[in-house]
Amino acid sequence: MYNLIDGKKVAADVLDKVAHEAQELKSQGKEVTLAVIIVGDDPASRVYVNHKRKDCEKVGIRSLEYALAEDTKQEELMALINELNGREDVDGILCQLPIPKHLDEKAVLKAISPAKDVDAFHPTNVGYIMLGDYTFLPCTPAGVMELLYAYDIPIEGKHCVVVGRSNIVGKPMSMLMLKENATVTVCHSRTRDLASITKQADILVAAVGRAKFITADMVKEGAVVIDVGMNRDEEGKLCGDVDFDSVAPKSSAITPVPGGVGPMTRAMLLENTIRAAT
Repeated sequence: MYNLIDGKKVAADVLDKVAHEAQELKSQGKEVTLAVIIVGDDPASRVYVNHKRKDCEKVGIRSLEYALAEDTKQEELMALINELNGREDVDGILCQLPIPKHLDEKAVLKAISPAKDVDAFHPTNVGYIMLGDYTFLPCTPAGVMELLYAYDIPIEGKHCVVVGRSNIVGKPMSMLMLKENATVTVCHSRTRDLASITKQADILVAAVGRAKFITADMVKEGAVVIDVGMNRDEEGKLCGDVDFDSVAPKSSAITPVPGGVGPMTRAMLLENTIRAAT
């Protein structure tokens, strides 16, 4: 029987800790503040930003929202980021991605001060992750690690296979696993005979953005399966990158979608915001 990894429960524990730390700082005269920038009217982005605002309210972090028009110019966005970088009352800055295509995303991420970069996307923070000497971690990989710790899942010496090589999840995920002394294989769209590699995984992390892509024949008996995906199936229901119904019986532990990695991503953002404030 597999162990269902409850991301909601672990995220609640993280948020309790964050709330305590935010209250402690407030008692010392410091109100922790997160500034969130959203450009345009992408519906998914609006949902995410609304969730983040509610999360901040729950834990006692002040949330500032800057909603900019779809046709905002690059100079206007950069000027706002520069202003927020210089404000002593703003601890963390987040620019919700994606941004409209006419804007230079790389320039935007580089413009955010590394000390306020709570998404950990700035090249300086990415470099610190490579060195294993970081202040901030990207929220999704950090959330995955927190789940593994919470469930006492051994990492050292295990073979971890990460499917997906994005800068946001796949690459930093592999670095965190290496730091914990796992042997890491990163697979991607050009990997040949993918199933032969995923079947070697003691810990399999799926981050490809394709609904139910990982099937039972790709998973080793007793593997720990972490599903980072957030997709819609043919019926319009939320699902992950893993075909949960077929894979779960083969696994020793598995994250559901929804209720697995998703809540952790949001919780780790607020933990990063607390770090930025201290």
